[in-house]
Amino acid sequence: MVAALDAHDPGAPVVPYLMGGGTDNKALSRLGITGYGFAPLRLPPGLDFTGMFHGVDERVPLDALEFGAAVLTDLLRTY
Repeated sequence: MVAALDAHDPGAPVVPYLMGGGTDNKALSRLGITGYGFAPLRLPPGLDFTGMFHGVDERVPLDALEFGAAVLTDLLRTY
């Protein structure tokens, strides 16, 4: 994960983050599928991303979504 992120954003800090909330990973873990919750987004400074969770205006910038898709694509291709 770190290598895939570093390929697209060299030197980006990678830190653990605990976010409260629900996930479908609990059901998947019973099938032996491990979930990591890796959702790379490069967000602009000042965007109140967590303040928009589940709100009427929940969204991410298009370039952040494109960045995340590229990182995840590389991760899956090299995993």
